[in-house]
Amino acid sequence: MKFIKQFGIILSVTFIGEILRFLIPLPIPASIYGLIIMLFVLKIGIVKLEHVKNSAGFLIEIMPLMFIPAAVGILASWEVLKKIYIPIIFITITTTIIVMVVTGRITQYTIRIDKRKEKIHG
Repeated sequence: MKFIKQFGIILSVTFIGEILRFLIPLPIPASIYGLIIMLFVLKIGIVKLEHVKNSAGFLIEIMPLMFIPAAVGILASWEVLKKIYIPIIFITITTTIIVMVVTGRITQYTIRIDKRKEKIHG
């Protein structure tokens, strides 16, 4: 019963993200809206981490399964993609490096802010 409640919370936040994507005319995926909403409700305490932790952990564990359809789609489209595979590889490597650098910088910034807060609040 606990998992059903936790999945219900996650699905509710996901649904709100879908509604926002429909209402706000920006090219932002509904999943991003959902993640931002989940972060917001966790940070302000509307939802406690314990309310979603087990189900979220399960979803993270099965995440690799979610990539199987995309991989099959790439294999099925190989005839079209093989003509442009060099630019695709270049773009993939470049964007991966950019994402890693930006994520690392944001993480370092967040850690510095946390350390400053610890020094202030002791």
